[in-house]
Amino acid sequence: MPSPFPGMNPYLEQPTVWEDFHMAFATEIRESLAAQVRPNFFVKLEERVFIHEPTSEERGKFLGKLDIALFDSGPTTEMPVAVVAPAINKVQSIMVSIPDIDIERHSYIEIRDRKDRQLVTMIEVLSPSNKRYGPDREQYIMKRSALTYSTTSIVEIDLLRGGPRLPFLDLPECDYCVTVFRKPKTPKAEALPIGLRDELPVIPIPLKGEFPDASLDLKALLNRVYDAAGYEDYLYESSPEPPLSESDASWAASILAS
Repeated sequence: MPSPFPGMNPYLEQPTVWEDFHMAFATEIRESLAAQVRPNFFVKLEERVFIHEPTSEERGKFLGKLDIALFDSGPTTEMPVAVVAPAINKVQSIMVSIPDIDIERHSYIEIRDRKDRQLVTMIEVLSPSNKRYGPDREQYIMKRSALTYSTTSIVEIDLLRGGPRLPFLDLPECDYCVTVFRKPKTPKAEALPIGLRDELPVIPIPLKGEFPDASLDLKALLNRVYDAAGYEDYLYESSPEPPLSESDASWAASILAS
């Protein structure tokens, strides 16, 4: 059965679920778009891999010891004299551990012109690494800024309540957001602010020239992923992350109870 929520399911943002949902959702987007844009365009599913390592202060340090050997020169009639050999480092084996790393895979979708392979539209389903303050966010914002001055249109789909919103002027408070950077209107963008209790919309996907927009029914795509993954069997054993407000938690509980 489909997701019981009218819009985005807040339980899908749990860390143990999100990456699976993100990859499956991107795959559904690719399949939906490919059926609409062929044969003039083709759709590719691409992936970025983010590897986060602990800081040097968090890693254990292994220290070796220097050995100094004392030798007796043997019995003599004189007082024995201790001879100190030059210090030599002895190589000894030690047990080491691989530091913990966090590997995050971020799938995104490209629409390319069949004739010249030019990138026409990029569809980004934002991941936590895109939104958290740090180098991954900065790298993504720089890439987005560069593309706004190219011939490429951009569609950003933010289905995460967690993390600071990407910088936009005049964007009202919202739980989720879809943003469409359409050529030749960039750097202006069309934004669709979405609340937790709102239905997920059907969004336009711009192409190029005189070709009409493709479209994505976000709710239908979410339902297909939800059914195929069997999320209802285990999703609700944990609470939404980040936590819902008291009123939204009561609303979500009533949805699940019904």
